[in-house]
Amino acid sequence: MIRLTRDAIDYHTLTEQVRRGNCGAVVLFLGTVRDLTGERVTVALDYEAYPAMAEKKMAEIEADTRTRWPVGDIVLEHRLGRLEVGDISVAVAVSCPHRAQAFEACRHAIDRLKELVPIWKKENWADGSTEWVHPGA
Repeated sequence: MIRLTRDAIDYHTLTEQVRRGNCGAVVLFLGTVRDLTGERVTVALDYEAYPAMAEKKMAEIEADTRTRWPVGDIVLEHRLGRLEVGDISVAVAVSCPHRAQAFEACRHAIDRLKELVPIWKKENWADGSTEWVHPGA
């Protein structure tokens, strides 16, 4: 399952969505807004996307991950809009029969999401300056 949302990511629900009786491992990755980008103090991030294109790429990543590992289920979810320090911006939850598979599948999915999905973030710094960047950059 893939999802873009302007609502807070409920990682408890995500975790339960991927749990399966035939899977002994669930791995959850949460990306959060941190307060520093290099030496600059971050006050907030603004995320924007072209939803049709972003969802297409996210679906491709889900399908690719399923072909590489014995995935019980997988959810990729990314927030859009303004996020404050500490907010969850992205989540990937994966279940697999064994932990090594789940860790590998989850890492693959988040790495590909950051690299391929057309979602941009605007860094808002404490000094009042801003800059739009692709999150994978």
